[in-house]
Amino acid sequence: MSYLSLISGFVILLFCGDLLVRGSVSLALKLGIPSILIGLTVVAFGTSAPELVVSIKAALTGAGGIAIGNVVGSNIANILFVLGLPAIIYPTLCNQDVVRRNTGFMVGATLLFIAFCLFGQLVFWQGVVLFTLVVFFLAYVASHAFKSNATEDDIAAEFEIPSDGEGLPESSWTIAFFLLIGVCGLPLGAHFIVEGGTGIARNFGVSDAAIGLSLIAFGTSLPELATTMVAAFRRQPDLAVGNVLGSNLFNILAIMGITTMVTPIDVPEAFIWFDLWVMLIAALVIVPFAMSRGTITRSAGFFFVVGYVSYLYFLFVADQAARAAHG
Repeated sequence: MSYLSLISGFVILLFCGDLLVRGSVSLALKLGIPSILIGLTVVAFGTSAPELVVSIKAALTGAGGIAIGNVVGSNIANILFVLGLPAIIYPTLCNQDVVRRNTGFMVGATLLFIAFCLFGQLVFWQGVVLFTLVVFFLAYVASHAFKSNATEDDIAAEFEIPSDGEGLPESSWTIAFFLLIGVCGLPLGAHFIVEGGTGIARNFGVSDAAIGLSLIAFGTSLPELATTMVAAFRRQPDLAVGNVLGSNLFNILAIMGITTMVTPIDVPEAFIWFDLWVMLIAALVIVPFAMSRGTITRSAGFFFVVGYVSYLYFLFVADQAARAAHG
C-alpha cells in the first residue's frame, strides 16, 4: 500500500501541478499581464508548488528528513541525472547567458544554505533570508530582461510558458476548473507521497531522510527530467539547462525559505557530514561547463549518471550503517 500511495501521490502532484500552472498562465494572459511577470511569478512558483507542498506537509507531520531531503536530493538529481542522462543522448551546449547566471546564483545559494544547516536547525529568520534572496533574484532577472529588450518568445522559452496558447484553457469556467483542481489536488498528492514515503522507510528500516533524498526527490524531479529528455531527442538540450539550474535555485531559496518560515526543521546529522557536500560538489561540477560556455559531452554525461547512482548506493549503505550503530 505504501508504494501505491507514493505512486498515486506523484501522479496527482504532477497532474495537478500542471493544471495549476496552465490555469494561472491563462488567467494572467486574460488579465493582460506581461510574459516576463508571468514567468517570474506564476510559472516560477507554480512549477515549484509540488516540491513546496511536499516539504511543508513533511515538516508539519514531523518528517523533517523528507522535507529537507526532498530539496537536497532533487538538487543532486537535477544536475547529475537530469542533465547527465540527456547529454548521453545528445551533447548539451552550455553557451546561454541564462546558464551562466543561474549557475552563479545556484552555487551562492547552495553555500549559504549549507552554512545555515550547520547550525543544526533551520529556523524562521533563516527562512526569511532565503525567501528575500529569491525575491531579489527575480527582481534582478526582470530588470535584466527589460534592459536587454528580451522578446516575448525569449521570455516564454526561458520560463517554459506554453507558446501560442498551446494546452491553455480559454474559457473562464475552464480556467477556474484548472485552478480549483490544481489548488485542491496538490495537498492531496503531498499527503499520499509523505504517507507512502514514511511507510516505505518503516518497512525497509531506513530513515525518512534516505527516502526523501532518493525516491521522493527523484519523483519531484520527473518534470525537469521529462523536459530535458524531450529537448535531447529534439537535439536542443541546451534550451532546458537554464531551467534545471533555476529549479535548483528555487528549491533552496523559495521552497526551503517558505517551509522554514512555516515551521522549524531539524537538520539530520547525516546531511551535515555527507549529503550537503554531495549537493555542493554537484553544483560545482557544472561550473566549468557554464563559465567556459562548454559542452556536456556524452562521456561527461555518463560520469554524471554514474556519480548519481553511486551516491544513491552510498546513501543507503551509510544509512544502514548509521541505524546499526544506534542499535
